[in-house]
Amino acid sequence: MSEIEWKKVSAEMLILSLVEARPRHGYEISQLIEQRSGGAVRFYVASLYPLLYRLEKRGWIQGRWVEKEGQRRRRYYRLTPQGKRVLASQRRGWRAFVEAINRITEAENA
Repeated sequence: MSEIEWKKVSAEMLILSLVEARPRHGYEISQLIEQRSGGAVRFYVASLYPLLYRLEKRGWIQGRWVEKEGQRRRRYYRLTPQGKRVLASQRRGWRAFVEAINRITEAENA
C-alpha cells in the first residue's frame, strides 16, 4: 500500500475501533482520537464527517439520530457485522506492517 492508502486505512481503523465498544457521535470520536494520541492525531470536521459518511455508505458503520433533552440532535455511529470483519482484517494488516517495520528498524545484535 502507498503512504496515502496507509493513512486512509489507519483513519478508518481508528474510527471503527472507537465505535466497536459502543455507539459514538462524531465529535466524541474526534475528541477520543486526539486525547488517546496525546494530541498527535487530530480529525477536523471537514475530514471526519465525510469519512463517517463513506464508512456508513460501505455498510461498515450504521448511524442513528438521537435527540436528548437539553442537547442538540446527534448522529451516533455503531459498528456493523461487516464493519467488525473489516476491522479485524485491518488490525491484522496493521500488526503485520508494524512488525515488518520493527524488523527493519531494530538495531542488529552485535
